[in-house]
Amino acid sequence: MVTGVSLAWSFVPTELKGHRLRRRVHHRDGKREVWFFHDERDPRLPILRDGQLQFARWGNSRGRSRHLPRTGWTWRSTAESGYWSHVGGILIDIPANFVYDRGVWVHVRQGVRGILVPDERGLAVCYMICEPAVR
Repeated sequence: MVTGVSLAWSFVPTELKGHRLRRRVHHRDGKREVWFFHDERDPRLPILRDGQLQFARWGNSRGRSRHLPRTGWTWRSTAESGYWSHVGGILIDIPANFVYDRGVWVHVRQGVRGILVPDERGLAVCYMICEPAVR
């Protein structure tokens, strides 16, 4: 299960490069990137919404919402079944150069998708879409 996402610092617009984001900056091969982990106190994911980079809460594992599932992921089959449509879920892209899975950073080749839903206060919550590994 993917528990981290890395995004190139150069992809982040200048107006979003505030002090809260700087604590997430790390270096790989001489290049800066921003790391996001699900197990953080305030987990976030970078998302592209209407062509703009934003940062949404990564799931509801901490139980901030009483109505949303207490996880950070959803199965692809669940997303395709229309399960999320009753709460206003929309498909979004999660920009990432690498994802973190079981202690290893893996280069992203085809992109990462998510479902963005509002919680009961109208705040954006993103669930990463995953699917079983193919053997």
